[in-house]
Amino acid sequence: MNTETHVIMDETAIRRALTRIAHEILEKNKGIDDCVLIGIRTRGVYLAERIAAKIEEIEGAKVPWGELDVTPYRDDRLEENQVNRKELLIMTPESLSIHNKKVILFDDVLYTGRTIRAAMDALMDCGRPQNIQLAVLADRGHRELPIRPDFIGKNVPTSKSEEIEVALMETDGQDEVRITQNRGSRHDDYTTSIEGPELAWTKGT
Repeated sequence: MNTETHVIMDETAIRRALTRIAHEILEKNKGIDDCVLIGIRTRGVYLAERIAAKIEEIEGAKVPWGELDVTPYRDDRLEENQVNRKELLIMTPESLSIHNKKVILFDDVLYTGRTIRAAMDALMDCGRPQNIQLAVLADRGHRELPIRPDFIGKNVPTSKSEEIEVALMETDGQDEVRITQNRGSRHDDYTTSIEGPELAWTKGT
């Protein structure tokens, strides 16, 4: 099976998308009061850190941020973690409180929504947030759960045979979002979610 890879976001596009998301967060929340940024390991952490830095540049004030390991809450590992998953939860820094806060959750790619569901379960075990908002660098559609992002860097129509890969300077030495298509797949069903009132389109057999 042949594969084709295309760059859909370069360093400049990622920088502009994160800058826009920072402004959208400030507009939606009317500033940074009671806001906490939480990144899902691994690349979501660096996105949260970058957004925190951009907000500080814009507002001249720091916004608290941290990282969340959702591994114990993944629904494909419930049997091994159901007894002690609270003990396995890692929130960094440990002193970070989300109780009655506006939590903005960050991930690199939104796909089925199962990672986000796991993250929300983990957050609820850490406290009772005022609300939870979701920011992603790329939304590729194909949701299996009713989860929708509040802030999106780029909507990317994909088929299930395609893969979205995010590379960040902190982990990969460059900033880039790539789409890889496996040629020869029998299925070519495309879907995407578009920011707006429940607008979506599907193309397939």
